[in-house]
Amino acid sequence: MLHTSQKIIILISIFLILGCSPSDQYDINKMDLKPTPAIVSSERHKGEFSTGDSLSFTSELKPLVNNPLKIVRLDTTHKIIEVAPGVKFGAWTFGNQVPGPTIRARVGDKIRFSMTNRSDEVVPGLELSSAPMMHSIDFHAAMVSPQDKYRSLAPGQTIEFEFTLNYPGVFMYHCGTPMILEHIASGMYGAIIVEPKNGYPTKVDREYVVIQSEFYLKPDPLGKKIDGRPLYVLDTENLKKAISSHTVFNGQLNGMVKEPLKSKPGERVRLFVLNVGPSKTSSFHVVGTIFDRVWMDGNPDNQLRGMQTVLLGASSAAIVEMMIPEHGKYLMLDHQFADASQGAIGVIATSSEKLDTPEPIEHNNMAASDLPEDQSVIRGKNDFESKCLACHSIGQGKRLGPDLAGVTKRHPDEWIARWLTSPEAMLAKDPTAIALLKEYNNIPMPNQNLQSTEIKQYIQYFHWADSKTLGVVNKGSK
Repeated sequence: MLHTSQKIIILISIFLILGCSPSDQYDINKMDLKPTPAIVSSERHKGEFSTGDSLSFTSELKPLVNNPLKIVRLDTTHKIIEVAPGVKFGAWTFGNQVPGPTIRARVGDKIRFSMTNRSDEVVPGLELSSAPMMHSIDFHAAMVSPQDKYRSLAPGQTIEFEFTLNYPGVFMYHCGTPMILEHIASGMYGAIIVEPKNGYPTKVDREYVVIQSEFYLKPDPLGKKIDGRPLYVLDTENLKKAISSHTVFNGQLNGMVKEPLKSKPGERVRLFVLNVGPSKTSSFHVVGTIFDRVWMDGNPDNQLRGMQTVLLGASSAAIVEMMIPEHGKYLMLDHQFADASQGAIGVIATSSEKLDTPEPIEHNNMAASDLPEDQSVIRGKNDFESKCLACHSIGQGKRLGPDLAGVTKRHPDEWIARWLTSPEAMLAKDPTAIALLKEYNNIPMPNQNLQSTEIKQYIQYFHWADSKTLGVVNKGSK
């Protein structure tokens, strides 16, 4: 006869041999891995493009709904979105928005999902931006047969299927129809948040979703316009090279700068951060605080403490928690500053007021009517904003260096070109350059090693800026 202690030792040994412990929450023998087959029909959804009480449509995350069955509908559409002021893009969407709505559930919940491919519809408030095409959905949170659940649908077709959530985390969903790269880059992505069965181990005061993505845009080669502005389309050549035109949070440049995420001093904030890519890495950082807890891929079992930055590859995610120490504006950004300069920024603010005219953070915030259309000017503007805004503004006053508004009216192009080519040579013998150095506290401009093409684009941008009304220029700017 075996004693009780011997029986326990034998049971533990058996669990270890099978690769699990008595309390293993990831025991595959307890997971639902046999969902029913998907159903595809020609019955078309009508009305709203997304429905379900587990959906959140903005950065502010709704509380978890306790119902263990989550009924979710996300239809695909083609529509015009505004990525940046004046930059209208022909996007492809889930639920008629970019990113698609965020789904919130918990481990053990069942998702009953349906989707109609409505890319062929033209209805009030929906501008058809490209030809109807095949679409599908791929849930990273599901354990299912891709050939059954993620099949591509023709316009007008509807798919229905169910799956059970077996692992906690922050997971991506996206279109899985070839070319997948183009479908994701066109806006077909979103997040599904799966809480642990017993909830998170910490309590917080605020919860927000932050989804980083890249856009690869160019003006429509056929010259199509929307509301008098150029329509932007997918730049497939730069997409393949991973040369993005915009990198943004929650689908829009400056969206969370104009309307910051709200908090108060002393509050704990939980951010569900997802980098959907499609091709680049994010180094997520919040200026002015430290991540007390980081759960990689949103799973509390993958915990890190006291982190300054979280590295997220394409389709990677994390839950980050932090305390807001005092009143202020806490800048969220991709610490790969080339991406921050393209728009990967946001703000957590202790003031509830909207920033209708946001302060310049890593780039120039111009009104929609003051956006260039010429590609050389756009490249010059982007280069200037990524390399020069720490020291210079255009029409917003002096910084470490002079305000450059009106620079083409004060100096000939040849002088500006020599300055951009070799500022150290100019500071050695040019009287105007020497006077500027003295005026600005003897802080010399560094040589940016610009190529001749880049210098030409800078000058084109300066001429364009000087042709616009950018506000009052501080008197005395050189």
